[in-house]
Amino acid sequence: MTTLSGIIFIIGKAFLLALAAPFVSGIIRKTKNCMRMRRGQGLFQFYFDIRKLFSKDEVISKNVSWIFFAAPAVVFTASVLALLMILMVQPGSFTSDGMAILIAVFFVFGLARFFLALAGLDAGSSFGGMGSSREMFISSFAEPAIFITAFVLCVSGGNSFKVSNLLALFSVSMAVIAETSRIPVDNKETHLELTMIHEAMVLEYSGRSLALIELASHIKQIVFFTILSWYIFTPQVPGIYAWAIFPAKIAAISIIVAFVEISLAKMRLFRAVDFLSFSFFIALVASIAASLGL
Repeated sequence: MTTLSGIIFIIGKAFLLALAAPFVSGIIRKTKNCMRMRRGQGLFQFYFDIRKLFSKDEVISKNVSWIFFAAPAVVFTASVLALLMILMVQPGSFTSDGMAILIAVFFVFGLARFFLALAGLDAGSSFGGMGSSREMFISSFAEPAIFITAFVLCVSGGNSFKVSNLLALFSVSMAVIAETSRIPVDNKETHLELTMIHEAMVLEYSGRSLALIELASHIKQIVFFTILSWYIFTPQVPGIYAWAIFPAKIAAISIIVAFVEISLAKMRLFRAVDFLSFSFFIALVASIAASLGL
């Protein structure tokens, strides 16, 4: 495959994944409603919500600066860029180049988080500032664990039967729950001011800007689910056959996430610190095991 055709292939896959990202969130919500024995909303409801937001006007505070206007575009662009970068990694044959790409992906998400936190503070609302401070507080515990597990994945070569990879899977699963704003760390379905983290930062947004932020959160989720699939479903099937079974992998992870959410309750903020600290400790143990070749 030539370089140009490879780039076109990656862009095509990224477009399809970005298009399917709201559907993955729909699978999670539909599964949760089925477990609760409720009818709930359909699998495509997030598409309808995003389309409706794009058709609405925006209500903008007079006190905001350019950061508030730039944040949605930066967050969406960063999510799409992270998706393109993650597709450059070859699952099942992780090298130092793959680790460098993974670290770059996490830095790109860090840029998006930085702008979104600043936008939450920019409007001057108490909820926005509260959400921004909580987001940075939680990310300071989740990001180190993700960095270490990326190192373990590259050292172990993606072998799911190694002790180090199993420990890394457990650690990164806890960190992904926090990064995707899922229970027990966060809850996207609530607007209670005492529990909001991600939702508090975007309360001031509406219309097209809110649509971009919501779409970016769906794309970010599918990026982390893709990374998580490397730990669970390894060794990978090489070639195009890997992408033939990829939707089944993401669907399986979505159902597992829904089961975890329905089984646990939302933690208090400072209990989430213990949760993520334990994830970091497991990641350290996994890195030691990977260094020993276990």
